[in-house]
Parts: sequence; C-alpha cells; structure tokens
Amino acid sequence: MPEKLDLRADCANCFGLCCVALPFAKSADFAVDKDAGEPCRNLLADFRCGIHANLRERGFQGCTVYDCFGAGQKVSQGTFGGRDWRRGPDVARQMFQVFPVMRQLHELLYYLDEALTLPPAEPVRDGLHEARDEVVRLTGGGPAELADVDVPAVRERVNALLLRVSELVRAGVPGRGKNRRGADLIGARLKGADLRGADLRGAYLIAADLRGADLRAADLIGADLRDADLRGADLTGAVFVTRSQLDSARGDATTRPPESLGRPAHW
Repeated sequence: MPEKLDLRADCANCFGLCCVALPFAKSADFAVDKDAGEPCRNLLADFRCGIHANLRERGFQGCTVYDCFGAGQKVSQGTFGGRDWRRGPDVARQMFQVFPVMRQLHELLYYLDEALTLPPAEPVRDGLHEARDEVVRLTGGGPAELADVDVPAVRERVNALLLRVSELVRAGVPGRGKNRRGADLIGARLKGADLRGADLRGAYLIAADLRGADLRAADLIGADLRDADLRGADLTGAVFVTRSQLDSARGDATTRPPESLGRPAHW
C-alpha cells in the first residue's frame, strides 16, 4: 500500500511557519507589509493567530485562502522533530528555507493523489505511482537534503503526467472543451458559459463572472479564481481544484463544487 500522508493543514502541530517564513505585501489581501523570516504581528507566543476568527474583516484575506497542504506540520514535527524556531533560533533560517520546498512537494502529492483516483488515468497509473513514490521519498529527507531539492525539475516530471491525465479526463467530454490555458480572463463575462472539459490551467479568472457556468470535467490546476463569481456554477468532476481556490472565489448554496472539497463556510 502506498504511504498515506496528511495533506491537510494542521495548524495545531505547526510552529506558525506560514506566518513567519513567507513574505507578503500590503494589498487587498494583506493589511501590512512583512518580510520573509519576520513573524507576523498577529502571531501569538503559542503560534496561534491572534485574529484568526476575524482575518477577513481585519484585512488579511490572503491568510484565509492560503493552504500549505500539510507542509507546516511535516516540517515542524517531522523534518525538525518538534524543535521550534523560537526555542532553537539556530535552526530558524534552515526551517524557513525548507518550508516552501516542502509545501511545493506536498502540493504535487495532492495532485498526484487526485489523479490516482480518476478512472481515465489508468493508462498512466504506473507512472503516477512512481512519481508519487519519488516525491514521498523527497519529503522524508533531512533539512540539508530538502534544501537541495531541484523543485522545478520535480515539477516538470510530475506535470507531464498530470497533463496526460487531464487530456484523458477531458477526452471523454462530448465536443471537447476549449483550450484556455493561461488565458487572461480577468473580469470576463462568462455567465452560463459551457466550459465542460475546458483546459483552464493557469488561467486568470480574477473577478470573472462565472455564474451558472458549466465547468464539469474542466482542468483548473493553477487557475486564479480570486473573487470569481461562482454562484450557480457546476464544478462537479472538475479536476485539480484546491480548497484554497474555492476559498478565494465567491459562491453560494447553488454552487456545485467538486464532491471531495465541499462548500467553503463563507459562501
């Protein structure tokens, strides 16, 4: 049986790494500027967020849509064996360097795990298992090993497989959806659009009007859905959708998200 990793964020077992290691700039998503390696002003001594219940109201919407895919607890409790950056400042720099690497590896595992559940992916199932085994092995490395991981090279190998899976899934859609990969669809009027089986990988759908759109079996990996209006949209069967994408969009009780993700609480 393949090793099962928890790819869901468990903040209680993390040392607030996303609140320290990552930088952010004052914008609509963040109320202040913060440099990488600088603790967020809202981070408490016990590594909890002091405004967690009011992040959106306090101007930190970016925090509500961030997902580490479980990398935080993996680095905190696994890679560094429970030694935190406050009590062990000598490991802080290396911990903050490793966290983004682990996060990217866990994201790849998220997509690989989903791909392995899709019946049309059968022709490349062996390759998916091999790729997953490789990424799992990398996540188990020590701090120095993780810092040396060539993430772009790993992404390239995995992405070739995910592209093939996407083609196999979308090939089963009558009429085959349009290729809008990386398209600039910011603010696009797509109300009621038939986007079944569309390739929307990396598309910019910021503030797009997707009310009532049919996105069944569409590939949404890396698509930017910030403030996209998904009210009444059908995303059942859409592939490579993450919870953070849904969290960043607007939806309601009539939106049909992928069954594995459910509906965000703020919709």
